[in-house]
Amino acid sequence: MTAGALARRGFSDSIRALRLVAEAGLDAQTDTDVIDALAAAPDPDQALLGLIRVLEYDPDPDEVLDALREDRELRVRLCRVLGTSPALADHLVRHPGDWRELRGADAARSPEPEEIRRGLLHTVGADPNGPVPVADPAVSEDGSAAALRHLLRVAYRRRVLRLAGRDLTGLCTVDEAASELADLAASVLDASLAVARAEHPEDAALCRLAVIGMGKCGGRELNYVSDVDVVFVAEPVGEPGSDEPVDDQAAMRAATRLATAMMRVPSETDAEGTLWEVDPALRPEGRNGPLVRPLSGHRAYYERWAKTWEFQALLKARPIAGDTELGRAYMDVISPMVWEAAGRTDFVEDVQAMRRRVVAHIPAGEAERELKLGPGGLRDIEFSVQLLQLVHGRTDERLRSGNTLEALGVLSEHGYVGRRDASGLADSYRFLRRLEHLLQLERLRRTHMMPDSAGPEGPEHLRRLGRALGFTADPVRELTGARRQVSSEVRRLHEKLFYRPLLNAVARLPGEEARLSPKQARDRLEALGFADPGGALRHLESLTSGVSRRASIQRTLLPVMLGWFSDSPDPDAGLLGFRQVSEALGTTPWYLRLLRDDVRVAERMAWLLGTSRYATELLLRAPEAVAMLADDANLARRSPRVLSAEAEAAQRRYDTAEESVAAVRALRRRELLRTAAADLLEVSSIQEVGSALTDISAVTVEAALRLAQNRVVVASGHEPLTRVCVVAMGRFGGGELTYASDADVMYVHDPLPGVDKSAATQQALAIVRELARLLEMPAAEPPLKVDTDLRPEGRSGPVVRTLESYAVYYGRWSQVWESQALLRAAPVAGDPGLRKAFTELIDPIRYPAGGIDSSAVLEIRKLKARMEAERLPRGADPTLHTKLGRGGLSDVEWVAQLTQLRHAHEYPDLRTTGTLEALDAAVAHGLLDEEDGEVLGQAWRLASRVRGMVMLVRGRGGDSLPTDLRVRAAVAGAMGCGGDDADEEVWEGPSDRLTDAYLRTTRRARAVMERVFYDD
Repeated sequence: MTAGALARRGFSDSIRALRLVAEAGLDAQTDTDVIDALAAAPDPDQALLGLIRVLEYDPDPDEVLDALREDRELRVRLCRVLGTSPALADHLVRHPGDWRELRGADAARSPEPEEIRRGLLHTVGADPNGPVPVADPAVSEDGSAAALRHLLRVAYRRRVLRLAGRDLTGLCTVDEAASELADLAASVLDASLAVARAEHPEDAALCRLAVIGMGKCGGRELNYVSDVDVVFVAEPVGEPGSDEPVDDQAAMRAATRLATAMMRVPSETDAEGTLWEVDPALRPEGRNGPLVRPLSGHRAYYERWAKTWEFQALLKARPIAGDTELGRAYMDVISPMVWEAAGRTDFVEDVQAMRRRVVAHIPAGEAERELKLGPGGLRDIEFSVQLLQLVHGRTDERLRSGNTLEALGVLSEHGYVGRRDASGLADSYRFLRRLEHLLQLERLRRTHMMPDSAGPEGPEHLRRLGRALGFTADPVRELTGARRQVSSEVRRLHEKLFYRPLLNAVARLPGEEARLSPKQARDRLEALGFADPGGALRHLESLTSGVSRRASIQRTLLPVMLGWFSDSPDPDAGLLGFRQVSEALGTTPWYLRLLRDDVRVAERMAWLLGTSRYATELLLRAPEAVAMLADDANLARRSPRVLSAEAEAAQRRYDTAEESVAAVRALRRRELLRTAAADLLEVSSIQEVGSALTDISAVTVEAALRLAQNRVVVASGHEPLTRVCVVAMGRFGGGELTYASDADVMYVHDPLPGVDKSAATQQALAIVRELARLLEMPAAEPPLKVDTDLRPEGRSGPVVRTLESYAVYYGRWSQVWESQALLRAAPVAGDPGLRKAFTELIDPIRYPAGGIDSSAVLEIRKLKARMEAERLPRGADPTLHTKLGRGGLSDVEWVAQLTQLRHAHEYPDLRTTGTLEALDAAVAHGLLDEEDGEVLGQAWRLASRVRGMVMLVRGRGGDSLPTDLRVRAAVAGAMGCGGDDADEEVWEGPSDRLTDAYLRTTRRARAVMERVFYDD
């Protein structure tokens, strides 16, 4: 193997690495397996140096090399350990032969907690089966307590070494590693207490001492190096040889001496370094209180003086060492208090305030690097889970686990947290804990801080971490991106998961299952964001009462759905809508199966019903349309050809024009719902939304035109006298309709040969009037209003003209604004030949040869200025008006249209009715700077989306960002402005995010418009 081959394998200095390989006694040509294992380590150079040190201090280095060559599992484990943890390499150097801890079946097996305890007690000569294990100094070299402590510390390091070998090679999960570390810590404390009893036999005879694990040790989720939080509880026993009890004070003094001696074992420093600190600060009164209290003292304190955070800390309490019976008695006394704590005044506010204080006390510049305490870190996950447990665990004992992941799993299983949210939190928790473990393994020091990428060793440190996590292409970039994504997701879910409802909090349940009182249920619904918790309770009672199949499914589904409703802008409206839909479809078999088997439908229903009045009204008119929510494919834009075929089929099923057009309008209502759902669920882009709304409107107009022609001709008793076509204008012609848009149209007719033109015109006028009546007649289905104000001469001109009349008008009287308006003309219904003829007529007018002259350009600019001055509604904020405001739709569209009028004669792809397509073509031909085109396109999309969302949220249109902050926040929420971006300010609200984004985007667009539109 050459130096180049070593460089390709990841060694930073390949020449030096080749020399060190030889120095280690490895053959570069034949020992490729060992070299490859070193190269696969997070830091190949560090692994190679560590191996040389191990070989140097081992009395039989050849045995080590032979074992590495023969034993693949040993080879991989040892190289991963050496390439990750210089501290464990130091241990292997201090203790030659301990590399064998990584070899064999035991090295690949996770030990049981009792096995660990018995092993460490045997290390100090204590009998693990004895009622009170006491160490035997005779097992140490000099028979001293110090030597016993040293033996215990070395044994602990060996256990950590073996665990690291499994952890770094994927033989155990991060959850299993954390549990084993907690078991190791508990066993060390038990063995340390045995040593303390040997040192102080008189004190051991006077008291019973139990060690209660708190924090991560109590929750069996400990780090490699973390403070082990403990609380001590003691009780007196009788004097030796006497039936009289020991004085309480004497017993507490004896217990205090034992506890102090016990804490010294892991905390003191010798050649093994400090294992970890034992921290008793979570005891009553903290560092100001006595180290040891009797059980009665603990009870009295927690009954009278304890603060909210102390009960939150006790959630993870469990006996880990010492007197088992006393530990159980402590839990029996304390646990009921923990699960009653959520009933305290301002409990939730206290927990929230405590989390904010933790974040506020992080030193400046460190928050983004803090894995534990920073926003988006481990504390966010732990606080979210603990608050849910404390609130709901009062009535549901299944939630009472001190382990974060176990508790999260139960919360998800029983509906308090959505499965996706729980999975996201669990994955994020494991990722962050894995990072934390890797950071601590390096030096076996307590740290939660990511390396500073700007520091001298930061990039290399990040590279090692990335490789250890399996990122190989670009470890630094991949790790940084993954960490940012995880932190963003954790922040989002942390802000969301303060409450998740339990079904039996708000609904009747069969059997003996407990149920919260109406007041508690009301409080919880209020916390979820329901403005009328009493009304919400009534809806829930209606949905879940009884023993029917429907009620059973609702009882299973509603706990999760209430959480989803709470995420929407209007939870009350969402729950009411859900009740109405369920009452309409609750006995339908497919609906029940859909709700039971596809929670995605329920989640989407909750979001739509709680976000959009427009979508709710459409869904309530045809509840069976809920089935389309099951799959994104169901929400995709459907082709005009398919829609036309469905419209024709619907018409054929009825005898009258009114019934037929009602069927077509029902088809349009279904497509409006499909489009609105795709829009709200971010399945479709704003361009796809505009195209879908345009397509169904065109199909509806075409169907109504057929019906109108047939009715007028039959009623007249004559044959058809003329051909008719409908020309879409404005947003309709541009394929950019919104939910609130009228259908701007012009009508064209062409008398048949030999027909009196006046009679033909009368028939055409009757047809278009009937067309408008059918589309706008009162009915259950949404009307489609047609608007003919963009016709020649506007409202003063005839509603319908002949093709010849259009030709005469445009030839003699057409003004520049009409040429501009024709840029968005697109025949959409009626006689195909007439549609083609009209297009050929207007093309020279809207795409004039040579482009428009300077006087026409000046007139367009004057028109634009007058429109801004005169058409903006009185009192409207010009910075927030999406259509006519600064940087809004009008600014972008006039830039595109002026470019078309000037240059469409040269470039065929500029001959489009769509705004964004025109901008793209202008950029492609160098008529518009690429960056300017992007700025204008972004502004147009954002303004269009805001207009659409205003209609969806309120159920009525609006051209400005709503001035009502609640409505604006709802629009922002519907648009996804929830703060997922890791670079955004954590505490900024959705309404502010939307407003800031809109003002920023349109301000840039306005600057581009003023520069480009007025540039000669």
